[in-house]
Amino acid sequence: MQIQILKSKVHRAVITEANLNYVGSLTLDEDLMDAANMVEHEKIQVVNVNNGERIETYLIKGGRGTGVVCLNGPAARKGVQGDVVIIISYALIDFEEAKQFKPVVVFPKEGNKLY
Repeated sequence: MQIQILKSKVHRAVITEANLNYVGSLTLDEDLMDAANMVEHEKIQVVNVNNGERIETYLIKGGRGTGVVCLNGPAARKGVQGDVVIIISYALIDFEEAKQFKPVVVFPKEGNKLY
């Protein structure tokens, strides 16, 4: 049997922009993606701490070291610059393996930087 579990999370990043006139997705600083073990086009859930909105979308690489967290397309209606979000990815994994699996959790600092 396989179950879906938390694979990785960027905890409490700050939205830097929202771009309604884009196809869709979340643009995320490539440094944060690497640190959280996330890849471009991966399905994610974005949870907005400020307003309670929860959306599913996918990742697009943002400039490395820029701190960018940009809601694109319809997702831009779910948050504004300055909102705090949690970005989550899940994995389908064997039940027994899941008992030992440890997710990667990243806690960005000011400016969505790692340090």
